[in-house]
Amino acid sequence: MPEKPSLPNRGLVIVYTGGGKGKTTAALGLAVRAIGYGWKVCMVQFIKGSWRYGELEGVKRLAPNFELVVAGEGFVGILDDKKPFSVHKRAAERALEISREKIISGDYQVVILDEINYALDLKLIRLKDIIDIIHTRPRQMTLILTGNKAHKRVIEAADMVTEMKAIKHPYQKGIPAFRGIDF
Repeated sequence: MPEKPSLPNRGLVIVYTGGGKGKTTAALGLAVRAIGYGWKVCMVQFIKGSWRYGELEGVKRLAPNFELVVAGEGFVGILDDKKPFSVHKRAAERALEISREKIISGDYQVVILDEINYALDLKLIRLKDIIDIIHTRPRQMTLILTGNKAHKRVIEAADMVTEMKAIKHPYQKGIPAFRGIDF
């Protein structure tokens, strides 16, 4: 019989932000650690959606303790995005609804809201909604918010904030993103 997971009596609000790479990767690293203790983790992705990327397949191997909800419609206004802004806005609003449901369900010890900071910066969602989620989450649950350009009020509400800063990047040498490392 499997050992019953040791559950936290207090969770944290963690923000991974900044212009450097590694925000989602840091959140996934914490998820792997939590799953190692038998915890349940849910990640709701606010922006990503139309591309195929490695974490989609990788997290399947963490089942049944990891649930990934791809709620976005892809990157907004860049590369091959031809969708109207309204489509992205509706997707982000739906991602907020899903996030609230997952948070209040009591089923998860960690919930990751991937690219939510970027969704706010793009005005796909409202600051008030993020602050409400932070303040109404169950006390024992850890909430992770990722994405560049975290709002000052989100940073103030967090227990821990890490800013990823790009020092050097292969793009600067003309090396494009590649599978297994960048996506």
